[in-house]
Amino acid sequence: MKRIFLFLVTNLAVMFVLSIAFHVVCGLIGPEALEQLSRNGIDYGYIIVWSLIFGMGGAVISLLLSKTIAKFSTHATVIDGSEGPAERWLVDTVRQLADRAGVKMPEVAIYPGEPNAFATGAFKDSALVAVSTGIMEQMSREELRAVLGHEMSHVSNGDMVTLTLVQGVLNACVLFLSRVIGTVAANALSGEKGDRRRGSSGIYFLVYYVMQIVLGIAASMVVCAFSRRREYAADRGSADLLGSPGSMIAALQRLGNLQPGVLPDSLKAMGISGKHASLLATHPSLEDRIQALQNYQMGIR
Repeated sequence: MKRIFLFLVTNLAVMFVLSIAFHVVCGLIGPEALEQLSRNGIDYGYIIVWSLIFGMGGAVISLLLSKTIAKFSTHATVIDGSEGPAERWLVDTVRQLADRAGVKMPEVAIYPGEPNAFATGAFKDSALVAVSTGIMEQMSREELRAVLGHEMSHVSNGDMVTLTLVQGVLNACVLFLSRVIGTVAANALSGEKGDRRRGSSGIYFLVYYVMQIVLGIAASMVVCAFSRRREYAADRGSADLLGSPGSMIAALQRLGNLQPGVLPDSLKAMGISGKHASLLATHPSLEDRIQALQNYQMGIR
């Protein structure tokens, strides 16, 4: 119920932000240009609704299908612990961590590949936690427990939903602003009235797609910055679930000596990465994460 409320509030926030952006654009282009746009049949209410539907729609659909897509794309097999001792330990550990985190037991899966792990799902009480065969083979149980604690922190924090909402909001803003700027440019640059119809369509689509690329890159930077903060919080969450940051620090140090497995694009933000930091990285560097945990251990915020 809380997540539904958050979703509704976020959509209202989208409308508010788009309204502000609309009024800013109105102020920049002036009333005469707005009057001309209205005469040309531009419906800003329609553009806002269109932006919301297409901007939020894809993100929400991906979230709702995230578990199915994850299982299919990684060839993951859901386990119940009856498969063997390693699987039993894995399921029992996830159950213990879920109880500590105050969420329902997620599905647990193993998939073939190099060291990696991820959590996904539209609802925190109906999530999926998956680990690769590589990470089970190359990490100690205490290190793997810390990784599972990290993934369970993502689940308990509702990070999958929150990241989707942030992505959807920014998608909607990019679509709205690209369309408005494209329309303004087309009307300003298409020449005299006789030439306007002939040239405005080409100018509109050129500016529209260029602005989608430019604004899309800027939006991706915002999403990645949010994702990096989410990783720091999940590291601290793992430390809290295990009672100490030591195991998570050891797991990150171990990852520095491994080559993480490549996940599908839809799961990259949820998996393990981050040996090097950048503006378009979904994870901080391992060195920064270790330093943050060491600071947390010493009580430095």
